[in-house]
Amino acid sequence: MWVYVGTYTAAEPYARGRAEGIYAYRLDPDSGALTRAFTLPGVVNPSYLAVAPDGRALYAVNEAPEFEGQAGGGVSAFARDPASGRLTALDRQPSHGTDPCYVSVDHSGRVALVANYTSGSVAAYPLGADRGLGAATSVHQHAGSGPNPKRQAGPHAHSIQPDPTNRFALAADLGLDRVLVYRLDPARGTLEPDDPPAAALPPGSGPRHLAFHPDGRHVYVIGELDSTLTACIWDAERGTLEPFQTVSTLPAGFAGVNSCADVHVAPSGRFVYGSNRGHDSVAVFAVDQATGALEPAGHTPTGGRTPRNFAITPSGAFLLAANQDTDSVVTFRLDGATGQLASTGQVTSVPSPVCLTLVPDAR
Repeated sequence: MWVYVGTYTAAEPYARGRAEGIYAYRLDPDSGALTRAFTLPGVVNPSYLAVAPDGRALYAVNEAPEFEGQAGGGVSAFARDPASGRLTALDRQPSHGTDPCYVSVDHSGRVALVANYTSGSVAAYPLGADRGLGAATSVHQHAGSGPNPKRQAGPHAHSIQPDPTNRFALAADLGLDRVLVYRLDPARGTLEPDDPPAAALPPGSGPRHLAFHPDGRHVYVIGELDSTLTACIWDAERGTLEPFQTVSTLPAGFAGVNSCADVHVAPSGRFVYGSNRGHDSVAVFAVDQATGALEPAGHTPTGGRTPRNFAITPSGAFLLAANQDTDSVVTFRLDGATGQLASTGQVTSVPSPVCLTLVPDAR
């Protein structure tokens, strides 16, 4: 596997920002060790990354309130050589909002989707034959607030991604306690609000990221503000999301400060994982295969502070955790039968790591 690491290159209120750009590593399939291949310098705060379905392009948000002399952040496209893994700059576009924090690519490889955190907006970009970014074809500004006056005074779009059918895109908005649903048209490269346009999550939860179960019928939404994981039923025909269970990501009795970040479902669909920043752990949940309901199954320390994002290899053999405030990526071996994580002893020094994106080796 190739492992691309998105980072902070500039100091922010929430990050030291000591990185140089995008980092690329090779993952050893036996030991889980990471070997540094190269660094692509000069990319401003490439905090979140996404790879085209065919592996021939990589996209990065430029998380900033101002980019290239203009208000708002940016999104950058890079051609990717599948054999060498090398990246070559293609083009950039404004993100049409401040502090873009998430980018994804639809399953056809024709549209890139971006979420702008501070302004609370989302945008869609058509991708050309060279996989470069066209001008945004859809920009939607969210509106409203939540019960937490410090964190939810306005909308804060924290992620947006296509559903498995590629007919819809779901955007988790931390400020609104809602997951907004958009109709996605890959041919036109556009987003339009669905009807109904959103699903309500628990008040004050601050939905951040979400992950689809392999069955395509269940979605798990992690709440940054109240350290919870909410299980939902997804109706891919109507484009509706129905929450039915909310569980804590923290062990009983924990009294410290915590906020959640990322969520992923094991390739087998048997377990769901969520990252705790403060408790500095990955929470494990077993999934009832009939109902999609969650059962807490323990916690594993991530071996560092502030685990931002993490990634699970397609084989389900390893989980890699990015510890933002201790400048490390730690590799764990994943037990497919129990869902538990075990140390491999592999710790890789990476400055200000935020996002881990895995790409199969084409050689």
